[in-house]
Amino acid sequence: MSDNITTASTITARIDGLSDRYLLFKVDDANYGLPLAMALEILTIQSITRLPRVADYVKGIVNLRGKVIPVLDVRSKLGLSERPYDDKTCIIVLDIHEMHVGLIVDMVSEVVSVTPEQIIPPPKTNGVSATYISSVSQLEDKIVLNLDCEEFFKNDIEQARV
Repeated sequence: MSDNITTASTITARIDGLSDRYLLFKVDDANYGLPLAMALEILTIQSITRLPRVADYVKGIVNLRGKVIPVLDVRSKLGLSERPYDDKTCIIVLDIHEMHVGLIVDMVSEVVSVTPEQIIPPPKTNGVSATYISSVSQLEDKIVLNLDCEEFFKNDIEQARV
C-alpha cells in the first residue's frame, strides 16, 4: 500500500515540476510558449492528409503510430501569411482534454523554466490573435507570448466532439 502512495507522490512531484516549464516555439518573428506538460511529442513535418470542408487553418490529419490526429497551422489560425514548410517546421502534439491535436509551428526553440515573477498579463488589444494569448513571459533575452490552449482550441474541440 505504501508503494502506491510513494508512486502517486512521485508522479505528483514530477507533474508539479513541469508546471513552471514552457516549450518555446517560433511563428513568424514571435516567440510563443505553452506549458511543457501539455506537449506529448514533437514531430518533423510530414505528409498531411487534407480534409474537405474544414477551416483553412486545419491542414488535415496525420497518422501517429496508428492514431489519427488533426493538425492545425498556428500561423494560419493567427491570421499570418502562409510560408512553405521547411526542415525547421515542426508539429507539436498536444493533449487537450484527452484529445491529441497537432500544431504546426515554424520552429521549436527550447524548454525554459519561468517563474511567476516573469509572467505578466497580456497587453490589451483587439486583434484575433490577442484572444489566444494568456500571458506574456519576460525572459532575459526575449519576450514570450504564452498561448492560451483552451481558447486556441475552443471551437475546434467542440466541433470534434459533436
